This record gives sequence, structure tokens and C-alpha cells, in this order.
Amino acid sequence: MKKSLIIVGVIVLFVIIMFSWVSGKYNGLVTREEGTKQAWAQVENVYQRRSDLIPNLVETVKGYANFEKSTLTDVINARAKATQVTVDPTKLTPDQIQKFQGAQDGLSSSLSRLMVVIERYPDLKANQNFLDLQAQLEGTENRIAVERRKFNEVVQDYNINVRRFPTNIFAGMFGFQQKGYFKAEAGAEKAVKVKF
Repeated sequence: MKKSLIIVGVIVLFVIIMFSWVSGKYNGLVTREEGTKQAWAQVENVYQRRSDLIPNLVETVKGYANFEKSTLTDVINARAKATQVTVDPTKLTPDQIQKFQGAQDGLSSSLSRLMVVIERYPDLKANQNFLDLQAQLEGTENRIAVERRKFNEVVQDYNINVRRFPTNIFAGMFGFQQKGYFKAEAGAEKAVKVKF
């Protein structure tokens, strides 16, 4: 009788330890996955800030100089395209991240062309509203870079845990999959040639 109680006690203790261990691994993955969703929300937040600044910038430029309508149209169209691309934070696959990044890169390219064209208009460059908007846009671009870096760090932590043994067994059982990263634009690895 005593032996039976000891065996039952050991089995119960083993089940409790295994349950605690499995639930700890599962809860750790949930916490890290929620961290990736929060980091993604912050990335979207700073991109939204940039998107919200663009209409003000376009209106300021339009009101100051009736020029380069195709450039302004390109910026407006790129903004519309960038805001249409949404990514479900539960499915942050490399393809989804690349699609989102491609739309945002198109907007960045249009804004860069606009800034180059603006260089020809000294009155506009001296306008305080324009200068304020330009400073806010530059600050937002820096925020985007910071948030993308933070997102990649959180995703790296999550992906390491999803792939690490024995957590990878539970990750597969419970449907946790690796997330995608932001990557540098194509050609970013090449040094820019500066000529004087």
C-alpha cells in the first residue's frame, strides 16, 4: 500500500513538473510573440506619422510654387499605395514584411525626388512652415529607422526561441512560426561614390 502511494505521488509530482515546464515554455513563446506584435504596431505608428505629414507638405509646396505637378502626383500616389498595404501582425512572414517595405520604399523614393526638386525654389526653402514640416519629416525618418531596428531585435529574440530545442517542439505543436525581418534596400550594401 505504501509503495503504491509513493509511486502515485512520484507520478503526480512528475506530471506537475512537466505541466509547469510546458506551460512555462508556452507562456514564454506567447510573451515573445506579443512583443513582436507590439514592436510591429510601433513600426506602423511611425510610418503612419510620416503618412500624416505628407498632405501638409504637399499642400505647402503646392501653395508656394505651381511646379512639377508630376512629382507631387507621384508623392500622393505613393502615399496612397503605401497606406493600402497592411500586414496582419500574427502573420509577419518575410513575404509580408517585404511587401510592406516595398510600398514604403516607393514613398521614400517619391519624397526624395520631391526634396531634390524643391532645391530649385529658394523662397519655398525659406518658408517657416516648409522648414518645420521638413524637420518633422526628417525626425520621423529617424524614428522609422529606430523602430525598425527595435522590431528586428524583438523578432530575433522570438525566432531564436521558436527554433531552440526543446522549445521548437512546443512551438511546432502550438503553431508558433518564425517572423520576418526588415532588410536593407537592394543596393544599400554598395558604397556611395562622392565626387567633388
